Amino acid sequence: MSRDRNGPGTGPLLQALLAAALFGAATPASKALLAGVTPFQLAGLLYLGAAVAVLPFVIRNRLPARASRLPRRTLLQLLGAVACGGLAGPVLLLFALRMASSASVALWLNLELVCTILLGILIFRDPLTTRGAIAGAGTLAAAVLLSVSEGTAGVWAGLLLFAACLCWGVDNHLTAMIDRLSPAQTTFWKGSIAGSVNLAIGTIASPWTVPTATIAFGLVVGALSYGLSITLYIAAAQRLGATRSQIVFSSAPFFGVLLSALALGESISLLQSLAVVLLVPSIAVLTAENHAHRHGHAAVSHDHWHRHDDDHHDHDHAEIEARAGHSHAHSHSPVTHSHPHWPDLHHRHEHERDGGDSR
Repeated sequence: MSRDRNGPGTGPLLQALLAAALFGAATPASKALLAGVTPFQLAGLLYLGAAVAVLPFVIRNRLPARASRLPRRTLLQLLGAVACGGLAGPVLLLFALRMASSASVALWLNLELVCTILLGILIFRDPLTTRGAIAGAGTLAAAVLLSVSEGTAGVWAGLLLFAACLCWGVDNHLTAMIDRLSPAQTTFWKGSIAGSVNLAIGTIASPWTVPTATIAFGLVVGALSYGLSITLYIAAAQRLGATRSQIVFSSAPFFGVLLSALALGESISLLQSLAVVLLVPSIAVLTAENHAHRHGHAAVSHDHWHRHDDDHHDHDHAEIEARAGHSHAHSHSPVTHSHPHWPDLHHRHEHERDGGDSR
């Protein structure tokens, strides 16, 4: 069996980068859509579109018939992700977007990186190594340059965005730890529940006079910028940890600026160019991170989405292709070993101050 002895590789990083590009396109598209719908109505459409987009993958991978069949820990993580990332975060963002320009809002969304890093350090056992900290600092510096180039989006818009990013920071860590659902299944539950609730609230609070073309456009934007984007992000976060995935994902505003230049003819300023110069090497530093030390795993039996190209899943299958992603109940024997790893589902352990290679 071929295993990855050098960490998760570039695959999860590319997933997070593509997720960022798709999400970056959502802000200008949502700004246009807000002309005909309320924030609650649009949040509902976007997340229902996300649920529809991943439904074929969910059916193929056997969606659980009832969420109540999930273990209590997984159910609480999922409900927390739905409440923070699906219900509160999008609505707060759209209210801010109604007050400020799409460019300013897109740039301020880098606060999500700050919130995710702080929550990871303080609560979720997702610490940064030296290289990870350098990558995070470089990405944050690039975000500051972008914000300076646009000016402030207003006090109220800024406060709403901070609240939205705090919600998404919690959501990022919770979804990275969900171990009984595939990324598509997590996205489906988040999109269908949050989308339905927000759409119901929006319909009750305001008359439903949305044109068919607007509904269709909102569903398409949701399918791509939320459905596919969230699925890719969760897949990356489950292998990289929420903090590292968020460092890459924080490049979303750069894609927004680029798309504005290409589609709307907006010019790119010197500060924006300097921000890109900071971002690219920051992500490059993250890809070179090599965290390895001796650590132990207790015996455990669980059911989660996994592949067989790592150091922890060497059980045999009679019918399942080992290299394909799949989910089933399996057991791990106790083991103590050393190998390159990031804070994925199997590596949420404590670290000694002087232990291991934390480059």
